Amino acid sequence: MNVLAVRIALFSAYFLFAVLLNSVGTVILQSIASFGASKEAASVLEGFKDLPIALVSFLVASFLPRLGYRRAMVIGFAAVGAACALMPLMPSFAMTKFLFFTVGASFALVKVSVYSTIGLITRDSNEHASFLNLLEGFFMVGVLAGYWVFAAFIDPADPGSLSWLDVYWLLAAVAVANVVLLVAVKFPPAPVSRETGGLLGDFAAMLALLWKPAVLVFVISAFLYVLIEQGIGTWLPTFNNEVLHLPHSMSVQATSIFAAALAAGRLSAGFVLRRIDWYPLLNICVVAMGALILLTLPLTRDLQPAAELTWMTAPLAAFILPLVGLFMAPIYPAINSVILSALPRERHAGMAGLIVVFSALGGTTGSFITGRTFAAFGGEAAFYLSLAPMAGILAALFFLRRLTREEKAARAAAKNPAPEGAG
Repeated sequence: MNVLAVRIALFSAYFLFAVLLNSVGTVILQSIASFGASKEAASVLEGFKDLPIALVSFLVASFLPRLGYRRAMVIGFAAVGAACALMPLMPSFAMTKFLFFTVGASFALVKVSVYSTIGLITRDSNEHASFLNLLEGFFMVGVLAGYWVFAAFIDPADPGSLSWLDVYWLLAAVAVANVVLLVAVKFPPAPVSRETGGLLGDFAAMLALLWKPAVLVFVISAFLYVLIEQGIGTWLPTFNNEVLHLPHSMSVQATSIFAAALAAGRLSAGFVLRRIDWYPLLNICVVAMGALILLTLPLTRDLQPAAELTWMTAPLAAFILPLVGLFMAPIYPAINSVILSALPRERHAGMAGLIVVFSALGGTTGSFITGRTFAAFGGEAAFYLSLAPMAGILAALFFLRRLTREEKAARAAAKNPAPEGAG
């Protein structure tokens, strides 16, 4: 097995899904313009993406070691390639729902496989945390590229034109290229637990993880984090357009600052976490996120549309607000690494399934709440609402650190029991 080749395959797999999964905000904006969808109707697109992620992860994550991680990813990319090809051939709001349903179901296979494979190609918890942050950082590079790729296909003279759908021919070709790469690379064999007694036993073992206090607190942490990230990331293009009064293509391009901040934060965290403990870093990040929201949103009040808006004349908030991603960035990969490192490798597929399930539910909830608040009270109120889950994350991090330490101590004690009579 060539570990470098496997890592390249994992990075490549994540890149395409970064573009597709985080195109929801752009597709919402363009669906409103091209298909006449309302904000309330468009807000369900996040659900069409996230609910299949949750359902497929829940049902099949524990079975993937038996199927094989590489084979699962090939199936996912083949399905996505077909769905992307159908978008320009059958343009409609209904087809966007089908696309995100397919992307969500396929991403469940890919993410569980990627997360489980990381444990097979890293030597210790520090290397695991570092590689996961780098991988998630590269994911955000894909998100950043996606904003500009989609913006390049939007007709600035006619935002309602269907020309933006041509981007899916490019994405279909990338999906096919990923299938070819995965077929060519040899993956390490997935560890299959001999204690569970088959597929139903594997599924029961995954559910049993939820009874662990550390896993339960992690689930709450991940849910709250993704609720914030997806709520802001999905609705930022519409916020830029309707609150900051940026043109459609410029609204999408300005959102790339958010993706760039997430990428920079995760890539740098991959190196920082080798030197300092994750707990103080994440607490600093959450407090900084809240401070930036409180300092920036007042700058968006009473803005008026400009006749000819350029990057030089754009509101200051268009550049500052997306920087919340810089502090948000390290949280998700760090807590994922913390919980995976606390569990044995044969439980990583099941735990990755739970990670994907509750991340998807958090994303759907965040987008839905933000969209409804946006429609009822405006974009400023919708983004102020993110302060509540930030406070919840601070509390959850405290308990996560304590409970994962106890989990690791229990595993160590089980491996090295004290001799009889010792005391």
